[in-house]
Amino acid sequence: MLFISAQQAHVLPTLRDRLAGITVIVIGTQVETCLTYEAELARMPATPVADESRGSDMVYSSGSTGRPKGGKQKASDIGVDQLPRIFAVYAERYGWGVDTVYLMPAPLYHSSPLRFAMSMQHVGATLIVMERFDAGLALALCERYRVTHAHFVPTMLVRLLKLDKAERERYDLSSIKIIVHGAGPCAPEVKRAALNWFGPILEESYGGTEGNGLTMISSAEWLLHPGSVGRPFVGAVHIIGADRRELGPGEQRLIYFSGGPAFEYHGNPQKTAEAFDPTGRSTLGDIGYMDGDGYLYRTDRKNHLIITGGVNVFPQEIENLLITHDSVIDVAVFGLPDIEMGKTIQAVVQPRDMSRAGPELATELIAFCRAHLAHYKAPRAIDFRTELPRHDTGKIYTRLLKQEYLQRVLPQAK
Repeated sequence: MLFISAQQAHVLPTLRDRLAGITVIVIGTQVETCLTYEAELARMPATPVADESRGSDMVYSSGSTGRPKGGKQKASDIGVDQLPRIFAVYAERYGWGVDTVYLMPAPLYHSSPLRFAMSMQHVGATLIVMERFDAGLALALCERYRVTHAHFVPTMLVRLLKLDKAERERYDLSSIKIIVHGAGPCAPEVKRAALNWFGPILEESYGGTEGNGLTMISSAEWLLHPGSVGRPFVGAVHIIGADRRELGPGEQRLIYFSGGPAFEYHGNPQKTAEAFDPTGRSTLGDIGYMDGDGYLYRTDRKNHLIITGGVNVFPQEIENLLITHDSVIDVAVFGLPDIEMGKTIQAVVQPRDMSRAGPELATELIAFCRAHLAHYKAPRAIDFRTELPRHDTGKIYTRLLKQEYLQRVLPQAK
């Protein structure tokens, strides 16, 4: 059964050949050969079924590093009147209820925005959904609707912070109690700037579409543990080395969860097996470490690692620095084959002013990296684009950039 909104009904003709045997229900309009949601709803009985199981959604990953995977969680036996385990934790921590006014500027086809939005409906909150993120409009909506909770990804925080000061200060944001952010790494300097502006109301979480675990951290905790994504609230966190041994504080390897909800990748037993170790612990493919107080630090993705001259370099560290430069709006860093070094570091930047794009700005940015990082971590080359292939959820499609560049450099590398 396929439910489709009036806004998307125009795509139905392109799907005809793939809809054989599928009941199509259109919401908000009438389409020939399809059922109408409102009419079907009116035919339904008013009495509940005997077992009102809540069930669970199956959302595909964003595919920022590879082909999207369907994160299929084990069916829960909780009732329809209960929140899923992870979102019950959020609701209690943030005090969600009928007085909550939640701004959702991220797309609802992504797991976190979808699940937060459904949770708002569950608790009877008011939900403000933006069709597409616009920094100035987001602030205007916060003022207009007296938003109490806002949901931003790090890229959105960057865009908000790089608005003109006068634009940022013209809106009354005093109603906001909590700003939730996640879905990707937030550069420490970006977060400090956001804290200086909004105050200590930022709440960060780390998890995945798979729902196998959750860490959370408040502003106060983050200031004591800058760069951390928090302590576990659902499941336990482990840092596991190549020999399957659990590592101690400060040792950096793959992040695993245990004790959280079970999941599998729909129709992909190989990917499912790769995500689990023999003890049943599961990983999202992120690299990180724990400190002595039990706080987790996510440093990068496993398949983003660049080994150059025998040294491990994490692109996230370079991206976190470059995004703080006044001339940079967006950035992606990745490795390319190099005969001498094995891999060379390439950066692609969206500049604030495209008229500055060129060798002079590239030299300035490389020098900026060398001044703040070990020299071997500085990009060897920087190119400029008017826009980077970034997902609406804030995640960048690094794989698309790498594929494009590999087509250029592989013949030379060979």
